[in-house]
Order: sequence, then structure tokens, then C-alpha cells
Amino acid sequence: MTLAMGAAIFFCRAFPFLFFRGKPGGGDPAARRGGRGAGFMAFVEKAAPPAAMTALALNALAGPMRAGLGEAAPALAAAAFTALLHLWRRSALLSIFAGTALYMALARLLG
Repeated sequence: MTLAMGAAIFFCRAFPFLFFRGKPGGGDPAARRGGRGAGFMAFVEKAAPPAAMTALALNALAGPMRAGLGEAAPALAAAAFTALLHLWRRSALLSIFAGTALYMALARLLG
């Protein structure tokens, strides 16, 4: 079962690279023809990372929010700090590490 699941995960991750290998225009056939879907791959490339990060952030905050304000306060404060730091410095690595450090400190002090 483990081998089958590992093979399925590997195939899902390798499929785009195998399917779109060596094709100009990022492998988007509509982009090469100039058809209606010419901007679809550009849209996906732009929209997917922020959408995935938003889903992960909401998932991370869902647990503490259900537990109550006492447990949610450090998570909400760290999330707000992370967002503000990122808007100010435009450094994902800095904002993630600083937000995580703030969360750990607040969780330790308040929890």
C-alpha cells in the first residue's frame, strides 16, 4: 500500500514536467495558437501561489479560532504581524521566520 501511494504521489508531481517538457509557451497549446485560453497558464501561474498560501493560512488559524480567544490571540497577533512585516519589507523568508518566532514567544508567555 505504501509503495502504491508513493508511486501515485510521484506520478502526480512528475506528470506536469513530463507532459509539458520542451514545449514553447509553457506547454499551453492555446498560447502557441493565440486562442481564447492564451492567458490561462499566465493566470494560473499568478493566482495559484497566493491562493495556496491563503488556504494554508486559514487552515492554520481555524484550529485556534475554534478553541477560543485565549488560544487564538497569539496566532492572530502573529498572523497580523507577519502580514504587516511582509507588506513593509517584501521578504517572505523574513516575515515567515519573524512571525513564527513571535507566535512561539506569545504562545509560551500567554499559554
